This record gives sequence, structure tokens and C-alpha cells, in this order.
Amino acid sequence: MIEGLVVKAQSGFFTVHTGQGDIVCHLRGRLKQQRRTTDLATIGDHVLIELQADGTGMIEHVAPRARALTRRAPGGFGRRGHRAAESEREQVIIANPDLAVFVFACAQPDPHPRALDRYLVMAEAQSLRAVIVANKADLVVAGQAPDVFAAYPPLGYPVIRVSARTGEGVAELRATLQGKIAVLAGPSGVGKSSLVNALEPGLKLQAGSVSEQTTKGRHTTVYRQLHALTGGGYIADTPGMRALELFDIEPDELDAYFVEIRPLVSGCAFSDCTHEHEPGCAVRAAVETGRVSRSRYESYLRLRRGDDRTSLGPDA
Repeated sequence: MIEGLVVKAQSGFFTVHTGQGDIVCHLRGRLKQQRRTTDLATIGDHVLIELQADGTGMIEHVAPRARALTRRAPGGFGRRGHRAAESEREQVIIANPDLAVFVFACAQPDPHPRALDRYLVMAEAQSLRAVIVANKADLVVAGQAPDVFAAYPPLGYPVIRVSARTGEGVAELRATLQGKIAVLAGPSGVGKSSLVNALEPGLKLQAGSVSEQTTKGRHTTVYRQLHALTGGGYIADTPGMRALELFDIEPDELDAYFVEIRPLVSGCAFSDCTHEHEPGCAVRAAVETGRVSRSRYESYLRLRRGDDRTSLGPDA
């Protein structure tokens, strides 16, 4: 058996990086027979493969994941928007990452704080360190527009302002990624592929544009892949995600995944407080005093109610 790391996943083919080089593999049939409520293998997975006579490989074993950045798989809704039970499925964006880098544009398209808050909940649920990249910084003059990213550094989420076009912030981001398996995730059109090109110019990934009619990005990355970084580590460029649904997170668990709300819960008058209307709510009191931002509080309520899928357009 040969040990390896899955660095590319596309249409049932898996490229596995091994001590003998990169080997294109398939999953062994018995693995495919397992109940598929999640992706059986994806980038970041550690696997054991058996080399075939033709030089390809067969994945015999996928090691348990220490963590994963996941979402509920898109699609599967009925006529009234209800999801059939049999279609409840986890989509693994990347397995075993050390760092999640959530990329949003300063402009073109405008940043979407509710989507960013969902990404951060996904990271918190996996105890995954998160960094926010405010890309296309060259399109915004400081002080001309409200800084939607200002609320996040006090919460422990660093914000790196970057321009893939001018090179601003690229060195800082490169140093943050060094030696880690990191994933770049965010909506389409925010410049993830351009950012990877700025970090590793030799990759020459195709960069997309933003539709003038919809102000939403076009997908350019169509499959998941880990790119080796000069000096060590990997960066994953993922397809833009326009619809975000949390997987396996119950509404009453959200308190734990909003870092500024988590320490306040014990101060509420009721142990089952929803932080929406109950008297003696420590969270609502913190919102009134500005200790918790109203934008983040609204994100929390919308997630808890389940009335906002944060859809940014049709999913690819």
C-alpha cells in the first residue's frame, strides 16, 4: 500500500500525491457501496492506494478526518422548498484543513456580511481557524464607504486587505499560509483564482469577471484542487459557492458558534433563551450597548429562524 494526500478531485477521479509522484486513482468499489451521506473522498483526505498495472491507483482506505469544511449539498428541494429526507447530504469542501481563508471583495461584487457570518459558523463548528481576506482593496478608497469588515478583528478573526492586481497584502497573506493546508472559500467573482495566481504566479489559473447585469461573479474554478505553495504548504481554490446551507447544526447550537454571543448566554434569565424576545436576555442587552454588533445579531437570528438561505444566485 502507498500512502498519499488527495490533491485533486474531479468527476470520480482523484489525483493523489505520494512519495512516488502524483497518481490518478479511483475509489475501490466496496467503498462506494457505503451509505453516501457525505463525500467519500475529497481534497485533503489522507488515503492508502494500491498501484495498478497501468500506473493508475485504487483507493483502498480513506483515513478518518480530523476536521472538514462542509456545507449541506445544494439541490434536492421539493415544490414548496422543503428538502426530502433522503436528499440530506453533506458536501465536503476540503478535508483536514489547518486554516480557512474566507475571501470577499471590497467591491465588484459588494461584500455580503450574512454570507461571511455563515462561513464563520462553518469554521467554528469544526474548531477551524479562520482568516478573512478583503480582496480588491484597490477599488475602494479608505473612508469613502462603510467598512463592513471592521467588526471582525475584535472577534478574533484577522482581516487581511489584499489587491491581487496591485500586490497589496499578498506578502502578508503568503506568510499566513506558509506550511499550512489552507482553503480559499467565498462567493464567485471575489477574485479567489486571481489571488492564488498572485501567491503562486506559475499556476496561471483562469480568472473570471463579474456580470454587469447581476453584479454576481461567474464561476471559473470548476473542481477542487490543492496547489503546492513555494516554501511549503498547500492552498485550495474552490468553486464559488452562491448558496450556503449549514449541515448538521441545530438552531439551539448556534450560540456556541457566534464567539461574541457564546460568553453571554449564561447571563440570560432563561436557560432556553432564544435571544429574540425573552426578558432578561443578556445578548439583546449587549446589542443595545454595542458590545454585540447589530449586523452579527441579525445574522444570528436569521440562521436560528432558518428563514435565510443566504442564496447569492444559482449554485454551480
